[in-house]
Amino acid sequence: MHSTQPTVQKSRIHHLDILRGFALLGILLMNIQGFAMPGAAYLNPTAWGDFEGANFAVWVFSHVFADSKFMGIFSILFGAGICLFAESAMQKTGSSAGLHYKRNFWLLLFGLVHAHFIWYGDILVSYALCAFWVYWFRNKSPRFLIISSILFLSIATLYSLFVHFAINNNFIPPSAIKEILAFWLPEQSQLQNEIAAYTGSIVEQFQQRSHEAFVLETQVFLSIFLWRAGGMMLLGMALYKKGILSGAKSVTYYSYLTIIGLTLGLSLSSYGVIQNIQHGFEMNYSMFFGNQFNYWGSILTALGYIGLVNLVISKGFAKSLQSRLAAVGQMAFTNYIFHSVSCTFIFYGYGLGYFSELERSIQLLIVILVWVIQLWYSPLWLAKYRFGPLEWAWRSLTYWQRQPMILSK
Repeated sequence: MHSTQPTVQKSRIHHLDILRGFALLGILLMNIQGFAMPGAAYLNPTAWGDFEGANFAVWVFSHVFADSKFMGIFSILFGAGICLFAESAMQKTGSSAGLHYKRNFWLLLFGLVHAHFIWYGDILVSYALCAFWVYWFRNKSPRFLIISSILFLSIATLYSLFVHFAINNNFIPPSAIKEILAFWLPEQSQLQNEIAAYTGSIVEQFQQRSHEAFVLETQVFLSIFLWRAGGMMLLGMALYKKGILSGAKSVTYYSYLTIIGLTLGLSLSSYGVIQNIQHGFEMNYSMFFGNQFNYWGSILTALGYIGLVNLVISKGFAKSLQSRLAAVGQMAFTNYIFHSVSCTFIFYGYGLGYFSELERSIQLLIVILVWVIQLWYSPLWLAKYRFGPLEWAWRSLTYWQRQPMILSK
């Protein structure tokens, strides 16, 4: 008889849960800007708000140490999770395709609800869509996966460089350039309309949010997310197969991975900051060429963070924090949506309505508060329940069977 039950607590890979919790918390360092300010401020820090003193320092810190780094780790872990889930399904049922596609079909629906009814900056839709085709690579060798990853990641770079070249050589009509500029540096009236929508009625919020979600799900997905997220998932499959994510390598290996990844990655991102500032965050340079330093630097930094986390685990440092991060990671789906629900309550009109009013330095305090809350309640929840509430719902739908929730004594 085959079992279709999900992975139980004792079968979980501790290293992956800690990495997932670490990445989930780090993601909020960037996402808070999307919750708190007009969308353009996420890409272009000069589009909205004060950009001096403490606010400038917070932006530099978040850009160099967080922008695309933690999302990169999360994408890597998602790719590893596809392999892990497929292996588990094969052992239990002799087949994995059906469960994989059911699992990601439900993830897609969750993502669409999240994007259009809670927060437009959803990543779940992109992950689900990429998972539909990344699955085909699950049995490839690590070498093939790494080469494929680099090729896919390079497509987004080629797109950006092509647009940069086309604008410089007047190959793109002025009307199209005006539309791109409105995305990068909106006019004051456009910014005020966005602020009015998110601090307005539920209907106004939905219309604005759904419009922005649709842009991300189509234009941005096809030009960037498809290649970036998919490429990182392929890299995650390779790292999983080589045992890098699960702590199977030596301390020396993780030391080199940490030093090389962080040195090269943070240096590239820092150089990109300097160049963007020198170019005054001019649209054609910073949006399409200057962003490439962080695009590739973030991948190296993500690898460095993976090495660092594995070093901390192997050395036995901060065991209490490790267990809390593992709990956050085990409830990553629930905690990710908690970010959106709690932060939109703080900033949107249906809640406290602070959208566009809090600068980056204050936003950082909110991030720390959310971290403390999640590190506190995640272990408490898992001391009583097998899954987070959304993890339970996702698994129950995937296996089409109500899963036991309360831990047996």
